[in-house]
Amino acid sequence: MSVITTIKDCFANERVNLGRQSELDLGRAIPVFSLPFVHTVIECTPVERIDEPIPWFFNILIGQPFGAPMFIFAMGACLLYTRHSDAKSIQKRGLMLFLAGFLLNFCRFVVPYLIGYAITGETEKFIDPIFYKWFGNDILQFAGLSMMLLGTLIGAHVSNVMLLVIAGAMSIFGSLVRHVDFGITPLNIALGHFIGTQEDNGFVMSDFPLMNWFILPVCGYLFGKVLLRLKDKVTFYKIVSPIIIIAYTVFFVWECMHDIGQVGKGATLVDSENAYYHILWYDVLGFIIFDIGILGLWYYLMNHFPKWLYNFCTALSRNITRVYVIHWIFVTVLTNVVFYVIRGTQEMPIGPTLLLSAVILAFTFPLALLWEKKSRERKERKG
Repeated sequence: MSVITTIKDCFANERVNLGRQSELDLGRAIPVFSLPFVHTVIECTPVERIDEPIPWFFNILIGQPFGAPMFIFAMGACLLYTRHSDAKSIQKRGLMLFLAGFLLNFCRFVVPYLIGYAITGETEKFIDPIFYKWFGNDILQFAGLSMMLLGTLIGAHVSNVMLLVIAGAMSIFGSLVRHVDFGITPLNIALGHFIGTQEDNGFVMSDFPLMNWFILPVCGYLFGKVLLRLKDKVTFYKIVSPIIIIAYTVFFVWECMHDIGQVGKGATLVDSENAYYHILWYDVLGFIIFDIGILGLWYYLMNHFPKWLYNFCTALSRNITRVYVIHWIFVTVLTNVVFYVIRGTQEMPIGPTLLLSAVILAFTFPLALLWEKKSRERKERKG
């Protein structure tokens, strides 16, 4: 029997794979668990040391292929497994996420920065970037925009092929139009939600522009349709995952050796960061393929985890947005305000930085569970 025939035999003609998908849960739990480490390392590591082994491990390896791309891909796939998977519900969730992104920016940047300014009087540190910090885009705004657009396309009954064509065209366009400076900060901020804008002064570095990243949730959504019919995960992942993981590892190492693509170093720190945020089409394609392959490893691990660890990963996945919001407030307040005011700098050696990351995680997860509990109780009271 050929490999293609074996893979075909893994699928049913109808939906058979319903309920929570353990590999998607772990795929979401890993970036959530690593968030405090990735962002605290970035905030506390001097620019000249960011490429040292431990900062590189968190900033590039964990923060890139195992981080946001996996979360975004899984977000698209999970749309098929939610109780509210119709177009209007997806659009509504997208709008709420989009607005939540600006509320988070207010809580993690505007309020702490105003407090920092009131204490130190430093305009350059706390006031000059505050407009961008509030209205600039990040992954919540991107998730919201992408869900609103995807919900609109689903509601218009766009075919799977056309979804890929539209998302692919957007990716190519985003690859051609990147690192743009319109010379007007508000315009750079507004258009940065859609294309990759930047200013060399660092005030604007648009993260996750829609054009460049939309293909990830689209492919996640289409993979979710495939996953629904996957009746033999063991065989499917056993064939597909090793090939993909090895191939992507070679590709990633090749990019690192040649200092190009998502890991490329630019003339400025802004250029280096936006090599990832303003992602090129071939790098995002690599993420998509890698995400499918690594799900096989996550599936194997979840099947062998003890029950407490399985439940822990499921809870992390379930509370992904809450953890994201809470950890960012901790990270910004502690690094940019508390430590900066006390020490005159937020930079620290890697040891204390990792310790701070672990402390933030230790406080974040219980608070996320408490938030979940209170939200559930409020819904139950409303009936």
